[in-house]
Amino acid sequence: MMSAHETYDVIVIGAGAGGMTAAAVAAAEGLHVLVIEKTAFVGGTTAWSGGMVWIPANPKMKEAGLSDSITDAVQYLSSTAPEPANAGLRAAFLARGPEAVAYLEANTEVRLQPVKVYPDYYPERLGATLGGRVLEPVAFNGTRLGAHFARLRAPLPEFTLFGGMMVNRLDIPHLRRIGKSLRSTMRAARLVSEYACQRLRSPRGTTLHLGNALAARLYASLLARRVEVLFSADVEDLSMQGDRVAGVVIRHGCRDRSIAARRGVVLATGGFSHDAILRKRFFPKAAGLVSATNTAGTGDGLRLATASGAALNTEATSPAYWVPASLFRRADGNRGVFPHTVTDRAKPGVIAVNAAGRRFVNEALSYHEFVLGMLRDGNGDPDRPFYLVCDSQFLWSYGLGRIKPFTRSVRRFVASGELIKAPDIAQLAAKIGIAPPALTATIATYNGDAKEGRDPEFGRGSTIYQRHLGDISHKPNPCVAPILRAPFFAMRIYPADLGTAIGTKVDAQARVLREDGTPIVGLYACGNDMGSIMNGNYPGPGITLGPALTFGYIAGRHLADGAAMATTPWLQGRLPSL
Repeated sequence: MMSAHETYDVIVIGAGAGGMTAAAVAAAEGLHVLVIEKTAFVGGTTAWSGGMVWIPANPKMKEAGLSDSITDAVQYLSSTAPEPANAGLRAAFLARGPEAVAYLEANTEVRLQPVKVYPDYYPERLGATLGGRVLEPVAFNGTRLGAHFARLRAPLPEFTLFGGMMVNRLDIPHLRRIGKSLRSTMRAARLVSEYACQRLRSPRGTTLHLGNALAARLYASLLARRVEVLFSADVEDLSMQGDRVAGVVIRHGCRDRSIAARRGVVLATGGFSHDAILRKRFFPKAAGLVSATNTAGTGDGLRLATASGAALNTEATSPAYWVPASLFRRADGNRGVFPHTVTDRAKPGVIAVNAAGRRFVNEALSYHEFVLGMLRDGNGDPDRPFYLVCDSQFLWSYGLGRIKPFTRSVRRFVASGELIKAPDIAQLAAKIGIAPPALTATIATYNGDAKEGRDPEFGRGSTIYQRHLGDISHKPNPCVAPILRAPFFAMRIYPADLGTAIGTKVDAQARVLREDGTPIVGLYACGNDMGSIMNGNYPGPGITLGPALTFGYIAGRHLADGAAMATTPWLQGRLPSL
């Protein structure tokens, strides 16, 4: 049992990717570290995510024979995050991101590999790459955590098979070819048999992929370095010694306790996605209240920081990172939120329509851009409905939302109201409150061009990124096919966030700043508690986790090295200009 006044070198508040990175680095540098987590699990939203980490010119690219340069990355960001705000932080990210990857690989359990083909989200812009800037975690065997595996937040059940089996990106095409390819069928059989063996010893699969693997690797790094994690504890206040942050006051169980931090405190509580007051203050009205993030992100870090004199970085083009989401009820009665990132919208044979029954956006754009289209079309109305519309062939081949491909019966989804079904387009329109002639005309216009693989209205499938998300086997356009085969289906989607972009102002050492630009000694921030270095823009996959790991690393190193980091000779002149 920890004493009420125990002292550590570093206290990290929050056990998501950014917080665990800061803790792992500080511990690897020899510091005594405590992580305080308000929930019963580590991983935060990262454990539910795809686990992509965007870091240009990273060392894994070179090992894989892929070329990139900081110069190209600067050029790319100059058009995708063009605002002058936070240019210095973007420069620090580009300079030190590759360093962070190398350090984590050498000193922690984190292992990353380049996704060789995954284009930046704006591949037509100068400086863009077709792959490699985004890294993904190497699969991890959860049994290595031993009894601590129970403390790792489970992935969303909708992203698993058979009640707990995770699959990686490369497995998905094989699963779609079961029965059509001997190689794919054998691979799927091996995956299922391995999962069956794992379930004999564990409540879920132990072969971990995506963000769950990243969270597990970071947690393994903490355990290997004897970092203490205090679960189910709320930080009520920061302790001050003069103008320096010197520790925290926590509520754990039924009593308050003070814990001191010799070097400093790192805020990594996950932003404010689930704080209605802060959402109302910063989000556009049309955004509503739907979030695809972990419910623990209630703005704790921002409140602690501002109470200590911190300034907020509100110079964001967008206050959040967006994703369209559908809502449903799980068997236990809890509301589920399914983020429509890459599994359905860009595939051939589905369109998105607004309340007037008209298309309003290129469905194959990035999820962030897609929701920006929803917000523009919503015109300030959070109740304005949007729908994805498809036919039975599409639903069978690609699924829709949490409905997986090759689902033989969708009765329960229809019965719950999650999926709307009708024998023809006119009746489908009537069921979702759209004038039947309007939706019928939209489908007819779309189909006329789609039969030839064209989309003159929005240019769907016109970039390599869009085609990458489509179905490469569908010709001539992997993103476009007519909607023809009855019955027809619709699913309502909502603007949702994947994380907040407004957070504390920090400097290049991840130190939290006051309004006058001076650092609050002993206070650091990373992840979504730190204001977006991209100003709420979304240049590529992993644009939140890349900076989270980098500035978590920077915070951990600065806490270990002290003020010397700011004047270290090897750092001088390394920051690229933006």
